[in-house]
Amino acid sequence: MADEIILLDFWPSMFGMRVRIALAEKGIEYERREEDLLRNKSPLLLETNPVHKKIPVLIHNGKPISESLIIVEYIDEVWERESPLLPSDPYQRAQAKFWADYIDKKVYTLGRMVWRTKGHEQEAIKKEYLECLKVLEGELGDKSYFGGEIFGFVDVALMPFYIWFYAYERLGNFSVEAECSKLIAWAKRCLEKESVSSSLPDRHRVYEFLLEFKKLNGID
Repeated sequence: MADEIILLDFWPSMFGMRVRIALAEKGIEYERREEDLLRNKSPLLLETNPVHKKIPVLIHNGKPISESLIIVEYIDEVWERESPLLPSDPYQRAQAKFWADYIDKKVYTLGRMVWRTKGHEQEAIKKEYLECLKVLEGELGDKSYFGGEIFGFVDVALMPFYIWFYAYERLGNFSVEAECSKLIAWAKRCLEKESVSSSLPDRHRVYEFLLEFKKLNGID
């Protein structure tokens, strides 16, 4: 009997994009259900993630898994034979999880603040954001991917944020590529993979969404 796999998702979510990339990288067929997070969350979302009430939620044979990095790790463990994302070595696995956690705590948090601030506050946030990206660029070094020559867990964790760079740049009046050219080269390398390019929305569409979101929430 084939597995029943449902993904509760929201198209501009970088966290949903992570799961889409992981599923595509593994070649897993699934049913994707778009959620209306801004106006009307579905009963299924509220039932399967009653604590946070957020996407993404992966429902595997009726059992829900929440939180994007936990879902990606779950996918990697269940479908371990196809395109492993996490290293087999315990230390390297720990390092990959450290950097994925760093992305959530720094890249996501600071990125939100870039478009929620103005003036001197925004200038300070932009500086901190770029410094954060430079730390990741230093970890990448001269490797093709964060794990070496093979696309893996940290690449999945970070790549969706590249799609949001354009919106941050437009609203913050700065250039990521001017400061972190190696990181942008890495992102373009990742986009050459079908599993990545087919899982991500157009960056201009994300920018338009963010403008609408700011307007709906009264954010200047």
